[in-house]
Amino acid sequence: MVRVISQFTEARRHAPSCLTSNGMYKPRAGWVCRRAAFVGPAAPGPSRYGKTDDVMDGVVRELLGRQLEAWLPRAVARGRPSVVALAYGPGALLAATDSAAAVLGVLAEHAGQLRGRQLTVLVLADGSEELPARLGVIEATLPAEIAVHLVPGGPARLPVAVKAAGATGAPLLSYLDGAGATDPGVLAASAAGRPAELLLVTEAKPASAASPAAASSAAGAAATAAGPAGAASPTAGPAGSVRAGLAGAGFPLTTQVDLVAVDGSSARRLAFGTGHDRSLEAFKENLWAVDDDTAVRYRDPADPSGQLLDVAPDPESLGQELLAELARSGPRTVTELRRHALTATAYRSVDVQRALTGLLRRGAAVRDPEHGRLGGDVVIALARHR
Repeated sequence: MVRVISQFTEARRHAPSCLTSNGMYKPRAGWVCRRAAFVGPAAPGPSRYGKTDDVMDGVVRELLGRQLEAWLPRAVARGRPSVVALAYGPGALLAATDSAAAVLGVLAEHAGQLRGRQLTVLVLADGSEELPARLGVIEATLPAEIAVHLVPGGPARLPVAVKAAGATGAPLLSYLDGAGATDPGVLAASAAGRPAELLLVTEAKPASAASPAAASSAAGAAATAAGPAGAASPTAGPAGSVRAGLAGAGFPLTTQVDLVAVDGSSARRLAFGTGHDRSLEAFKENLWAVDDDTAVRYRDPADPSGQLLDVAPDPESLGQELLAELARSGPRTVTELRRHALTATAYRSVDVQRALTGLLRRGAAVRDPEHGRLGGDVVIALARHR
């Protein structure tokens, strides 16, 4: 077994006695005050991690920070050693130094909650001396129960790092970014925790970039990927196959969305896997909590038209997706449509109510029973005149 090596002790010896001059990682109360740490401009990292993008990487860093905050209480409540694994490969969107430092900043803010709880942070990256030096400064502010280990390499080293850290069967939150992130062995290692959650970033290609047959196949994969492990092919590729890879690795609940720069200069696919409904709901809430004035739009990977969505839920757009699902699958209950929206679209389950209300009002869909509250057992179908 390859030994996990910590480089932070030496880094701390030579690091300044205070935090960075801009106060980026100084513990602060409240998410609003903390947004600068995730959304503000980041210092460019090594070229192997990709060029730092002030917009795209800011959104992903914010989502990573928010997901960590949502995951921490559940991990701590279990009273077992927990692990956070951050793996960066060539071509990664986020600079390892900046995003790993932001993650440690969140842990520093929750230091009181973590005292008495053992938590290990694994940072898998190839970087310069800047990485251990900057992270060592923040590690010095963390409780002794939090151990930080820098592991040379990228996502490919995750299986051995997770095993060495004792993460198998322990609460595990993984972030995978760059080349090797969708390798089946790497995904399986990220699913080894109990519970396990994964946030993954990879290249994005809309369904329209493939042939019509491939696009149709991808859409089908997206609709089935949330089923039992192995129900869909774990091969990563266009549209739904990233979700299929997560499902094949053992994540019962998966979803994905493309982040697209408004000028079309860049696009990344963001996928999330978990075993708990509340975790998936939290991810979707965090996704739509991003500032709507940011220069990023969302896109459904399975949408052949590649329509861009504003960072604000649009009932009409979701309504069209629900009509397409009814055309494919026939009548569905409101509960089934909520689950479809949560796992197979960029939207939240709570957005379904407004979308269905609009469809029923304009006669595009019908309900059974015809009157009463639009509860979960109400069956929705396409209107016959369609």
